[in-house]
Amino acid sequence: MRGNQKNKDYVVRWTAEFAYAIGLITTDGCLSPDGRHFDFTSKDIQLIKTFKKCLGLKVKIGTKNSGYSKKKYYHVQFGNVVLYKWLLNIGLMPNKSKIIGVLKIPDKYFFDFLRGHLDGDGYVRKFQDQVYPNSQRVYTNFHSASLKHLQWLQERTKKLLSINGFIMHKIREFSLTYAKKESLKLLSHLYYDSNVPCLRRKYKIVESLL
Repeated sequence: MRGNQKNKDYVVRWTAEFAYAIGLITTDGCLSPDGRHFDFTSKDIQLIKTFKKCLGLKVKIGTKNSGYSKKKYYHVQFGNVVLYKWLLNIGLMPNKSKIIGVLKIPDKYFFDFLRGHLDGDGYVRKFQDQVYPNSQRVYTNFHSASLKHLQWLQERTKKLLSINGFIMHKIREFSLTYAKKESLKLLSHLYYDSNVPCLRRKYKIVESLL
């Protein structure tokens, strides 16, 4: 898929790689109001390369600086009218951060999608308990400015895995958190194979837990 082709013959087909890329678009992607173009941005160039591979993109990787911090970020831009309309149909939209809600993701590919969501805007944290030094704590967190979206993630994950998690309201966003027992169950489904598309530095933490 090239950056500025109209892609009239492009066919959308669910795969594990495609679902992962949709998870990344959901968190760190941007749909232009022009009805055609996309931008995906990350501080991790490895994640950009993985995103390109999952979607078969042939576009160049660019760089840009964030607002106040002036940190360097990598990004790719591309155009695809067919994919754009399809993403609108499953629930994505321009300026989605605070209004995104339910997405139409098949059960078969939900955990690939959720792994992309985690890599885009979430974290896995492990540390030793200060009160009980022999006890290790593990937390898996998903973030969104939309409460409705996190509630959907929570309900969908509960339906598939019978785990609950809990949602907290922070200053500018909401977080969905799973503690150790539920985290391990969830992570085993997100990383069902060592070769799945993922942010490798995050996978190193997961690998030490599973």
